Amino acid sequence: MIYFLTINYYSTALVKKLISSLPDNKDSEYKIIIINNSPNDRSIEQLKTKSVLIFDATHNLGFGHACNVGLKWIYEQDPQGIVWIINPDAYLSENPLDKVCSFFESNPEISILGTIIHTPTGEIWFAGGCFTPTTGTISTQDLLTNTETEFVTCDWVSGCSLIVNLRKFDNVPQFDQTYFLYYEDFDLCRRYANQGHTIAATKQFGVVHQPSSITNKYVFRKIKHSTYSYLITLGKYTNYFILMLRLIRLLAYAFILIFVKPQVAFGKFFGVLMYLRRTLYL
Repeated sequence: MIYFLTINYYSTALVKKLISSLPDNKDSEYKIIIINNSPNDRSIEQLKTKSVLIFDATHNLGFGHACNVGLKWIYEQDPQGIVWIINPDAYLSENPLDKVCSFFESNPEISILGTIIHTPTGEIWFAGGCFTPTTGTISTQDLLTNTETEFVTCDWVSGCSLIVNLRKFDNVPQFDQTYFLYYEDFDLCRRYANQGHTIAATKQFGVVHQPSSITNKYVFRKIKHSTYSYLITLGKYTNYFILMLRLIRLLAYAFILIFVKPQVAFGKFFGVLMYLRRTLYL
C-alpha cells in the first residue's frame, strides 16, 4: 500500500488538483492522508472519500510536526507501507504506482527516496541535494539527468516529494519538531543517514511543482522561518566558526535589503532573533 501524505494550509484547490492527478482508486492501491493545518478551513472536507482521510490539527503545527502526525498514524496501521510525502502545490504527471512498488522491490536498501521535481514549464526544480559540512553549503545539484541508473545516493532530498520506506525503520520515522518550516527535510535525511540509512534520488517517477505558490503569500513569515531553520541546521551539522561566519554574512545582507526588500530584510532579522533567543534559552 502507498500512502500519499500531504499538509493542507488553506490550500483546498491545490490539494484537489493533486488528488485529481492520481489514478482512479478502484482497487484501493493507495490512500491519501491529509493533515489539516488550518482547522478553520472546512472546505477541505469536500475532498473526503473512502480513500481520502482527513485529520484536523489543533492549530498550525508546521510542516514537519504535521507530517509526524500522519507518519505515526500510517506506521500504526501498516509498518511495511510506503509513504509518499508530497506538497499540496505539487501533482503527478503520470501514474507512478506500479513503478514505485517495483522500485522498492528492486532496491529494498533505500530508506528515504526523493523524486525528480519539475516546474510546470518542464524545468528541473530538484534532482538531488548536496551538503558540504566544512563550509556549511547546502545546495541542490542535478545528479539525475546524466545517469542511467535507477537512483543515485545523495546527502538530502526535498520534502516536496519524499518517499519513506517504512519497513526500513524499527520505529516510526519522525521529523525534528524544532523546525516549523524549511530545512526539516534536510535534517531528516542527515539524521537518518548518520544512523546508517540510505538516502537517494530517482528520475524513474516524479512530480510537477509550482515553487512557493503557498509560502510566497506570506513573505515575511517565509523568510523568518527559513532563516531560523537555516541557523538551527548550521548549528547541528557544522562547527561554531562556520555558524558565526554565515550569521554575520546573513545580517550584513539583511541590512542591505532594508530599503529594497523590507519584508525580506525584517524576516531575516526576526529569524536571527528567534534563533538567538532559542540559543540563550538552551
